[in-house]
Amino acid sequence: MDIAKDQPTRVKNPAEGDTARIAMILAAGRGERMRPLTDKCPKPLIEICGRPLIVWHLNALAKAGIRKVVVNLGWLGDDLRARLGDGEHFGVSLQYSEEGFPPLETGGGIFNALPLLGCGPFVVVNSDVWTDISPGTLRCPADSLAHLVMVANPAHNPAGDFCLEGSRISREGRGDRLTFSGIGIYRAELFDGCRPGRFSLVPLLWRAMSAGRVTGQRHSGAWIDVGDPDRLKEAGDLAARTREAT
Repeated sequence: MDIAKDQPTRVKNPAEGDTARIAMILAAGRGERMRPLTDKCPKPLIEICGRPLIVWHLNALAKAGIRKVVVNLGWLGDDLRARLGDGEHFGVSLQYSEEGFPPLETGGGIFNALPLLGCGPFVVVNSDVWTDISPGTLRCPADSLAHLVMVANPAHNPAGDFCLEGSRISREGRGDRLTFSGIGIYRAELFDGCRPGRFSLVPLLWRAMSAGRVTGQRHSGAWIDVGDPDRLKEAGDLAARTREAT
């Protein structure tokens, strides 16, 4: 990651509030661990209970009243655009952030899309998770640059990612060490000093955590990282059980 030290810091408009009116779905990845399924199908279009992963997220965003959605495109991006169109069928208005391949990673991908995301807080969702988290419930407090949804550590990530103590998240701390769900709400100021290119979101979060400007909440409901074929089956079973319970 290249951070330009001389880039001026953005000044947040106090009227922006802490809720999001726009969202971004990260959908540019190759899905290596899902091969051969992803050789000819974008990972976000892999289906769970007859519905593509990304459509689950679009439906959840629309239900939450978040109608403007940005999707970044990388691997087989033309196929994804052809399937989703302008989003009207899903109750949202879609815009696309072109990255090509290889994609720009999490940080670079969001930074590239900032011109489409407006000046207020925005929700970001990893397309390759399945969850019952409602994005409309997320808030980014005025003093936070990021608010992350955390979950119990799954078997594939037993050590967790960050510590949640009260509503504050730190890299190391005395709170519960949990796993980042891949869902959060951010302010553009988190990316101050960044330059275009490929980089991870994680160093930016570490920097904000050091300044005490990352908050979070624990989600105890349904969530699974659909990272490989075994977890794809688990996600299908979980979605079916969740449907039956509602």
